[in-house]
Amino acid sequence: MSAEFLVAAVLVFMVGSALAAALLRDVVASIVAFAGYSFGVAVLWSFLRAPDVALTEAAVGAGITTVLFLLTIARTTVSRSERFEGVSLRSGLAVVAIVVTVGATVPALPAMGAGGTPVLGGEVSQYYLDNAYDQTGVTNVVTAILVGYRGFDTLGEAAVVFAAGIAMLLVLRQEEFV
Repeated sequence: MSAEFLVAAVLVFMVGSALAAALLRDVVASIVAFAGYSFGVAVLWSFLRAPDVALTEAAVGAGITTVLFLLTIARTTVSRSERFEGVSLRSGLAVVAIVVTVGATVPALPAMGAGGTPVLGGEVSQYYLDNAYDQTGVTNVVTAILVGYRGFDTLGEAAVVFAAGIAMLLVLRQEEFV
């Protein structure tokens, strides 16, 4: 199986999950569809070679957010009348306009892994490869980039995951006493 086929399959899964989350009238089913969408985003980030972002998306988006939504639903009463909700013409046109606008930018993007881009095969990647060990003292270039060059970004991601975990523990702890 080629990588392009897998990426296309993940994108189809994400679009299907997003449509299901938006159209399902059953709130629990909508939350599960949203979790599937978030998991698809995490898989897509891993295909795009961003494992740190993929792990954050999987932990916060597919994991903690889903549990918080389900806990919220468990504490409220939910009417389960109709299965699907209609979409207004205005909302449909807004979604189509956004998809067309974003889709129009796709041809301007370089091919994934193309050598002429500034990041892959350009001066940025070569700078990291040439200077990572001397400037950071780390033998692994990926670690040097994540910790040495993008330390604040990595610290921010770790803080988001940590804060989400603490919030989850607090919610679960309060749930025991109710």
